[in-house]
Amino acid sequence: MEAPTKRPKMTGRAFYESIRSPKYILAPMVDQSEFAWRLLTRSFLPSSQRPSLLAYTPMFHARLFQETKTFRDHHFQPSRTGLPSFPASKSSSASGDGEDGQQTLPNEPPYLDGHPTHDRPLIVQFCSNSPQEFLSAATHVSPYCDAVDLNLGCPQGIARKGHYGSFLQESPDLIHSLISTLAENLRVPVTAKMRVLDTREDTLRYAKMLLEAGASWIAVHGRRREQKGHETGLADWHIIRYLRDKLPPETVIIANGNILGYEDLERCLEVTGADGVMSAEGNLCDPGIFAGPEGREEGKKSGEYWIGSDGRKGGWRMDAVLRRYLDIIYTHVLEQTPPSRQPLFVPGNKNANAEPSTAQPASETPAKTLSQPVHPTVSASLPDHSTTTITTTTTTQDEQPPHAKKPKPNPPEPKTKTKTKTKTTSPNLLAIRPHLFHFLRPLISTHTHIRDRLARSYAGDMQSYEEILRMIEDVTREGLVAYAGNHESFQEKESETVPAPEKEATAEIVEGEGEESSASTIKKYKRPPWICQPYVRPLPKEAFERGSLSLGKKARKKLEVEREELEARREESSGSGDGGSGGGGGGRREERDERDGIPAPEVAKEAMVCG
Repeated sequence: MEAPTKRPKMTGRAFYESIRSPKYILAPMVDQSEFAWRLLTRSFLPSSQRPSLLAYTPMFHARLFQETKTFRDHHFQPSRTGLPSFPASKSSSASGDGEDGQQTLPNEPPYLDGHPTHDRPLIVQFCSNSPQEFLSAATHVSPYCDAVDLNLGCPQGIARKGHYGSFLQESPDLIHSLISTLAENLRVPVTAKMRVLDTREDTLRYAKMLLEAGASWIAVHGRRREQKGHETGLADWHIIRYLRDKLPPETVIIANGNILGYEDLERCLEVTGADGVMSAEGNLCDPGIFAGPEGREEGKKSGEYWIGSDGRKGGWRMDAVLRRYLDIIYTHVLEQTPPSRQPLFVPGNKNANAEPSTAQPASETPAKTLSQPVHPTVSASLPDHSTTTITTTTTTQDEQPPHAKKPKPNPPEPKTKTKTKTKTTSPNLLAIRPHLFHFLRPLISTHTHIRDRLARSYAGDMQSYEEILRMIEDVTREGLVAYAGNHESFQEKESETVPAPEKEATAEIVEGEGEESSASTIKKYKRPPWICQPYVRPLPKEAFERGSLSLGKKARKKLEVEREELEARREESSGSGDGGSGGGGGGRREERDERDGIPAPEVAKEAMVCG
């Protein structure tokens, strides 16, 4: 097929508006924002709203992507024969990729990534420290996406070692060259995703440099490079607001951080003033996070969206989410008809499946169910090198009848059974098990037979995933019946799940004053274990107090200084005799906002911990 007709290259806000000014964005996640997951996330929105959800691919390594065809074919699959090979030269024009501004693409229908009907708008993200490698990699994908993004936010050790991601912050000239090279030579716009720096002023200078280099917009993660793992902590929405107020009004800003549920999306937009808001870990725990009232109403009618007895707490059922996910894998990746299933169980619905399935616990499931290879269409639909066959042998003794007691002098040779296991490199099949561990976390932490069965599955093991689905349906059925019979008992158990030291924490948490706690957040988002819900990370202070985080000398000294300063402020407040400040906390917060020059809307307390 031929590349799209050459058109003027749009940048900045004009480009943003050309893709319907998306408010909600699925973040780039390494090996976790692949085609099938993007399609699943969009499926929870009404069909008319799906084209307005912007999604990013997982982060790709630009050098490996442009050097190796096998790497490209394994990670980005817009066609069944893979991406075409061609050089990216300095003469590539801004509106095309060859000398005439066009590419000759395979004359075949689209397959997965960048599918014009199912997977747009789409941005492909790369990490890189070489302008030419970045341009070459971007040239390969430019016909199949709306823009290319430079990762400037990855805080992991491998990024430090490879000198990319957030560890390019100390190399502004290199960053400028990376962005300007694509802005001048690529047919689609280039954007950048960054983390905030230590001060508001440094962050502003950094953002201005990215925009001056040619970035059409910036996505700002409100955490510093050091905030990761147990030290993740809170994203600072106020710094994003500071950028919004200081940068030109036509600048497009995407906010990222502190998104646990749908309500946080609108709160973030209100507090930061950003054009759009991005979700990463919140989406991994609940792929229906972007579904607004209209999408949830459709889910209620189908029984997929559960509402608690109070009429306020709700969420997507895990069995319904897994059904959708597997059906997408069957339909689009394996290109086969999904298996027929009985209707979802809904209490009081006579048409629903009211009988438990025949799925066995992991400990009783015959091992032979693990030997089913990936469906043959995988090998046919993916490049030849995308699957590898591994043959293993197992030995079993002939079964003896129960009445046989005489030992045989010459026992027969044991039979050898050969099992063929197909190993796939399809990113959509490889991602299934990690995704299930993510959004099933509340369920498998207590129903360990499901966790054990999932642990024994492998990429493309669709029979195992069907068995896991039946197990989840059984647990959900039992849970729905039990909840309908005694929902007060569940509410009591819910309050007991909050760790004892946190129960006394007040919901009126003042950020930056040493009174932060995740207790109210846990309570707000707690659902039955068979309902999708966010994972609330403990704050660094809580992790330290529980012993799961150890501090180095510098961090311990900093903590001691902060405690001394906090104690001094408390003494000063108590000695001032000013009762109008609410103990000093509210007054100090108001003073800080005035000093920063930031409007005073309060950051949502419930959105303090995020992925």
